[in-house]
Amino acid sequence: MTAAKVRKPAAAGRFYPASASTLRNVVRQYIGQASVPTLQRVRAVIAPHAGYACSGAVAGAAFHALQGNFESDAIVYLLGPAHYKPVHGVAASSAEAFATPLGTVPIDVHTVARLVTADHLAHFDDEAHTPEHCLEVELPFLQYALGERFRIVPLLFDDEADIAGPAEFLANEIRQRPDARIVVSSDLSHYHPYAEAVRLDRALVNAILAGDRKRVAVGEACGRIPILCLMQVAQRLAWQAHLLTYANSGDTCGPKHEVVGYAALAFTEL
Repeated sequence: MTAAKVRKPAAAGRFYPASASTLRNVVRQYIGQASVPTLQRVRAVIAPHAGYACSGAVAGAAFHALQGNFESDAIVYLLGPAHYKPVHGVAASSAEAFATPLGTVPIDVHTVARLVTADHLAHFDDEAHTPEHCLEVELPFLQYALGERFRIVPLLFDDEADIAGPAEFLANEIRQRPDARIVVSSDLSHYHPYAEAVRLDRALVNAILAGDRKRVAVGEACGRIPILCLMQVAQRLAWQAHLLTYANSGDTCGPKHEVVGYAALAFTEL
């Protein structure tokens, strides 16, 4: 694999530690200290993507739930919102791997090729992926939880994405592949006073738990479109959503007059 085909870290040293040993210890603590209900057959999670000081403990709950529900050679569909440029739909990466301080994570290039060239559900946009943090910050959690036993399909969505096609693709993939999982990267409400944020976030989480896509569609979450895609998959496959934990930046890392909300949710097979 040539260096040119490895997407280099963009968020190391900013959103999470750049030192491999420090990063491994931090992630181990976040996952190990999470207190979540014991769930079987976890097929997907929603996790936040802020700096670890703010949202790492909530993310740890999501990956704690996922950790014991993987088989070898797993494939993880990693979905998140495009923060840095419009992608006009769904953007894939042409890289062969994503790197973090913990090493490289291979991309399932054959699945990406099917999405782009056969099914025409995504297109390549490396300019969007190069600076993007939302998928990258989930990778150290996956690397710690799963070691080298997984590959990823990293996809960025924006408000122009038609999610019906990707949802059908993902549902069909998961029906055929017991090793497939979905990780959606999303924060919740942004920059409201603490009490207002809790109210907004509770309403959105309750809508996700109820499978109410109309309410989620008008809710506030930067990863709202990937969440809606996951909810369509969950409806097709009769998955059940579970809240693992909730907090916001007023609880973890900052003042309470303007906060960002974070939730960890898991989806299980019935």
